[in-house]
Amino acid sequence: MAVKSTGIRDVAKLAGVSVTTVSHVLNDTPHTRVAEETRVRVREAAKTLGYGPNRAAQALRTNRSGLIGLLSEEIATTPHAGRIILGAQNAAREHDLTLVIINTDRESGPNSHKDDVQALIDRQVDAVLYATMYHRMVSLPPNLQGLPTVLIDSTDRAGIVPAAVPDEVGGAVAAVTHLVEAGHTRIGFLNNDDDVPATHGRLEGYRSVLEKHKIPYDASLVLSAPSETLPGYELAREILGRSDRPTALFCYNDRMAMGAYRAATELGLGIPDDLSIVGFDNQELIAANLFPGLTTVALPHYEMGAWAVDTLVRLLHGEADRKQLADEPTLLDCPLVIRGSVAAPHAD
Repeated sequence: MAVKSTGIRDVAKLAGVSVTTVSHVLNDTPHTRVAEETRVRVREAAKTLGYGPNRAAQALRTNRSGLIGLLSEEIATTPHAGRIILGAQNAAREHDLTLVIINTDRESGPNSHKDDVQALIDRQVDAVLYATMYHRMVSLPPNLQGLPTVLIDSTDRAGIVPAAVPDEVGGAVAAVTHLVEAGHTRIGFLNNDDDVPATHGRLEGYRSVLEKHKIPYDASLVLSAPSETLPGYELAREILGRSDRPTALFCYNDRMAMGAYRAATELGLGIPDDLSIVGFDNQELIAANLFPGLTTVALPHYEMGAWAVDTLVRLLHGEADRKQLADEPTLLDCPLVIRGSVAAPHAD
């Protein structure tokens, strides 16, 4: 007995719209005015019936493959930033798109990046996401110029590509404000010594909170080193060994905070009774497994990935102005994640 296959007319009947509307929605036909409520209804009807457009036929008709390339600069090998990929994948799925991922080596040089971009072009991707390992400014491979592109966690030196980056200043403001509201007025800052946006943005946020609460800025409470565990430990030993030591530390990242935990323990300081600590990044393998759990600031990895795909779709459909988006990077919130490392300072 033959089984009747589901067709576009079945979807149109279930959604209560015309066949043309179903075609526009499922094929993402550009420059068509279909209400978002109708789009949702059509997609739900198609999902219920198990109907999807023929990819090969769609590509021939629209000159689009339905593929988006993600060129990831080592982030595919860093667990804490893998949420960029997850956010991009989930957003791509919402738009009925497929993500093609190539992991590249940051140290391999521009020629390697150019080859990776060409590999995506050869696979006929419609657009490209370019994700970096940490927030900084980059020069893009020249062969990306012909493709709609969005940067994740970086900005374009030429200023012509839209980008999503963490709100470094806002994240630092949230962290230091939490310490001030707990009663701390002598707050040390263990900062990174690299010339990158996060270094400057987090210092700016730290200083702005002190200024807002009329707490004098003391440059001797700001120490800088590579943003790893051992340098964090060494800086913490130095600043906590002073007779006028701070009652709280704001650390550039969770790795430096982990080093500060070790230093505090060696000096006989209990956390948070004798010393409060706040980190940055929310690397859960570190932050959630320190004792007590580290209060820290979360980087919006998932949100950056999702935003980038949504923005690419808007660019492909002519619903967004690339130049306007590229004028200033989009800042995404860095929320505070409260655990157990902050308490009020001793009265003395």
